[in-house]
Amino acid sequence: MKLQKADKIYCDDTSAIKAGDIFVLSNQNKQYIKNLPKNTKIIKDIELVNCFDIKDINIVAVCGTNGKTTTTACIYSMMLDLGYKVALQGGRGFFVNDTKLNEPTLTTPTLLETVKNLIKAVENGCEYFIMEVSSHAIAQDRIIGLNFALKIHTNITQDHLDFHKTLKEYIRVKNSFFSDDGLKLINKDDKNIDASKKNCYTYSLEYPATYKVVAYSLKDGLDISLQNIQNMTNISSPLVGAFNIYNITASVAGVHLLTKRALDDIAKTVENFAGVAGRMQVVSQNPKIVIDFAHTPDAMKNVFDSFATLDIVVVFGAGGDRDKSKRKLMGAVASKFASYSYITSDNPRFEDPDKICDDVAVGFEKNAKYEIEVDRKKAIEKAILSLKNYKNPILFVLGKGDERNQTIYKYKLPFCDASVIKELLDEKGI
Repeated sequence: MKLQKADKIYCDDTSAIKAGDIFVLSNQNKQYIKNLPKNTKIIKDIELVNCFDIKDINIVAVCGTNGKTTTTACIYSMMLDLGYKVALQGGRGFFVNDTKLNEPTLTTPTLLETVKNLIKAVENGCEYFIMEVSSHAIAQDRIIGLNFALKIHTNITQDHLDFHKTLKEYIRVKNSFFSDDGLKLINKDDKNIDASKKNCYTYSLEYPATYKVVAYSLKDGLDISLQNIQNMTNISSPLVGAFNIYNITASVAGVHLLTKRALDDIAKTVENFAGVAGRMQVVSQNPKIVIDFAHTPDAMKNVFDSFATLDIVVVFGAGGDRDKSKRKLMGAVASKFASYSYITSDNPRFEDPDKICDDVAVGFEKNAKYEIEVDRKKAIEKAILSLKNYKNPILFVLGKGDERNQTIYKYKLPFCDASVIKELLDEKGI
């Protein structure tokens, strides 16, 4: 990628660099510096931020296994409603002041791309830049040199062990992000978090905290009573699922810490946030069908927990070329909560989809009801048709959220869970 400032061009790709460009050296590209044109000027990635006038914008980071996309989007929505100019970068793309400027690349893009987006945000008068920070980005120094006004922690559960190798290392990397003395907001209910106590604020449903949920209701959306020291406020949200109580609480608390606005004024903006496509998205009310990006054991448990009184039918799979150890754990969660499960393909990539499904099935208890249907569309169709067999059914289609493609070997084939569900409902006249 290249970034231009006046007559200077910064580049982090040795295959794209030209004579006169400034090369941004990182741990990822240092092995290729022998390919640089002669006499190329080199700067280290940690120096890049100081080359641009982006120091006055407040960068807010949300980091955690689950909840990053919803929490960042909620903060972005609330701040816009409160009258601030704000940018959002993450898994849904890059947005500035309610306008989408770029499609998504990585959850946390390269440092050069982030700096480019920061410059665009500053040019548009933004006071805040909200971004998702992944464990990969931390490990690969893709956020090096950035000064964060606030870091928000959602949770740490098993994921990405294909990259980090062990859960212990994954937890260590996540925790390293919160080891500094900057302003932090931590989920106190998460047993895996180990953050610096300096400038650290907390939120919780279970324990005394700076922001404590003292009561809540899951009926027809969410109603939350939130206490901050002597202040109490009530929050209403159209979102569903107990885990969204954490996402909303983190968002309200984060905006409160950043802006110092009255808690009641902040809370009023929550009801305008309708959620994120593909995250607990209700595709059909009758029958009740919900899609979600949940692709870890903990995320699946959180989805099911909120609807444990209903007859849960679920369609899900596991990604290929990713952490294999979580597959049977996902199967175990579905086995415990679902009345019936359809194990299917997610994004098998270069793995045999039948083998992936078999790995998931290992986690099912002996008497659990499930079947393997590798064709995702057929699995969804079977699941929809089965709903008539239950008194209070709800169908969850998990793993892909609002993704528009399915990756099978080297091919990206068009596939959208929401579109497939609507098409099948129309075909079957349901």
